[in-house]
Amino acid sequence: MKKLLGIILICMSLPSTVMSQWAYPPTMPDARVENYKTVGDIELRLWIFSPEGHSDNDSRPAIIFFFGGGWRSGSPIHFAKHCEYLAARGMVAITADYRVSERHGVKVNSCVADAKSAIRWIRAHASRLGINPDRIVASGGSAGGHLAAATATLPSHDDADDDLSISTKPNALVLFNPVVVLAPIQGSREFTEDELSRRNERLGAEATSLSPYHHTNKGVCPTIIFHGTADTTVPYKTVELFCKKMLEQGNHCELFGYKGEKHGFFNFGRDGNASFIDTVNKMDRFLVSLGYLKAVPETEYNK
Repeated sequence: MKKLLGIILICMSLPSTVMSQWAYPPTMPDARVENYKTVGDIELRLWIFSPEGHSDNDSRPAIIFFFGGGWRSGSPIHFAKHCEYLAARGMVAITADYRVSERHGVKVNSCVADAKSAIRWIRAHASRLGINPDRIVASGGSAGGHLAAATATLPSHDDADDDLSISTKPNALVLFNPVVVLAPIQGSREFTEDELSRRNERLGAEATSLSPYHHTNKGVCPTIIFHGTADTTVPYKTVELFCKKMLEQGNHCELFGYKGEKHGFFNFGRDGNASFIDTVNKMDRFLVSLGYLKAVPETEYNK
């Protein structure tokens, strides 16, 4: 486990040319833009893709995506194609900005605080946005997958300026090669005090407090995970452990392992979009099973 955790945290120190594949600031002309949080002179935005015919008087399910980039970089445009797809299927689909170390000098605990703020903002404005506050899905890839899982599991790292009476917990999770283990697991190799201190410094808080695996309990929302078995950035074993613990606690957790696939395999435009299409299909079926989308004929999934 020590080796696995070390590999996960490599993504925090990769050069931006490796981690930043998406344009920033993003341009998404088909989306409605809202500010959800201001920190000093930093305005954090949400890009909202609405279904055709959507009205503010509706009560639609919604999904919010958090981009990947090792908590260092990245762009909300990362999940624009997922948003376009789900809006066409009838959901309100949102892709969120949050502070990252390269642009804002923050650590992971601040990224988590922003993700929690985003979900609180959506719930607080649900009636104005035509969203059902009890049908909100959190999603993301890699570090963004960590943030989505964090909103569902972590009891701390809230922004003190938020209305803490509003829940950050989503009603479902859709995770793409997520970071779900950030601290030692009991029975694994022990860490030295120096190793733990350096890790905590990089994270901005004690590692266990930021590790979704360590805070799962009975009642965590239904979850689906897509992960490459050959991922060398976020090892497959970590999501196996997370899903196993979720199931042992009586939660719903589906894990789809993609044999031989590496990190970011699911992204639009990669390898002819085969994995993008397959993961979107499975995401769609998962959301249909929850009643968030209406079922469509099988032949329509590949359009």
